[in-house]
Amino acid sequence: MRVNRYPENPLVTPKDVKPSMDGYEVVCAFNAGVIEHNGEILMLMRVAERPINHKKDMVLVPIVDFEAGTAKQKILSFSSTTEGINLSDPRIALFPGQVYLTSISHFRIARSKDGHSFTVDDHPAMYPDQEYESYGIEDPRITKIDDTYWVVYKGVAATGITQCLASTKDFVNWKKHGIILAPENMDGILFPEKINGRYALLHRPYPHFIGSPNMWVAYSNNLTEWGDHKFMLGCAAGTWEGSRIGGGAVPFLTDRGWLEIYHAATADHRYCLGAALLEKDRPEKVIAKSSAPILEPEAPYEVDGFMKNVVFTCGAIVKGNTVTIYYGAADESMCAADLSLSEIMDGLEAVCTI
Repeated sequence: MRVNRYPENPLVTPKDVKPSMDGYEVVCAFNAGVIEHNGEILMLMRVAERPINHKKDMVLVPIVDFEAGTAKQKILSFSSTTEGINLSDPRIALFPGQVYLTSISHFRIARSKDGHSFTVDDHPAMYPDQEYESYGIEDPRITKIDDTYWVVYKGVAATGITQCLASTKDFVNWKKHGIILAPENMDGILFPEKINGRYALLHRPYPHFIGSPNMWVAYSNNLTEWGDHKFMLGCAAGTWEGSRIGGGAVPFLTDRGWLEIYHAATADHRYCLGAALLEKDRPEKVIAKSSAPILEPEAPYEVDGFMKNVVFTCGAIVKGNTVTIYYGAADESMCAADLSLSEIMDGLEAVCTI
């Protein structure tokens, strides 16, 4: 599989993004939903920022607090030597029975006329301001249906990770529609058109007793109430898809069915991208898929960074035979690569079903 990484990569790095508040620093600008709008390519990036910490023996945790009845940013502080604290993962401060994030994420728009050179807005497009978002909002996917852009994203709070829905017509005015899938659920992605008269949604529930973090499809008549859940694609033990698997870019229709660019990870958190061909009228039925990754961490900015060995997409642009995948690299920056649609399709292997 030929992968033409953009020579400008990384397209956006944390240093390109202005912090939303004084006293904070941007640590990651990544995992952007991508769409074309008014002659521009927009990346709705997840921007993770944290309080600047001048005390090495302290851990600072930013949250949104609602004690006064309104959303207000608050910083919790802990000693790094607190009994029971686990700081082995730079993303979290783990206590017995309690998890905090060491940064808080909002959504910021980066704009480009050519898809290569981006400028970043100074201010957030969407900010966590609901109780189910008190730890931040993450990993948006943008789907245009008629004249409205719908964004499915993670709302993170002490009560769990939910899938939430927001909408906009102009990327200036936003409306939040609340939680659409209860914890723990990730990687929600709307299909761009109805299937058999209903909306369809990819998602990934995360079972903790029986089962694995696999991909499912759900259906809805109104975009907010989801049911008729169908298993779609599962992990494959001992492979690059061995630990978890989930949707990536918004599916797009080909002459053979829906093509979904998805992600998968190993137990040691190496993230790669694959492709799956789904039946047009029953997307829970996988016709064929890639046996090997179509994009894997190889470039220095993918191998080294905030989280090593990660490529993770939330959006792609398809023009003719070119699929441009915009992806987060090492959980730190935004990058892009062009792949041939025909080569992706030719490399898929039929999935045997009983």
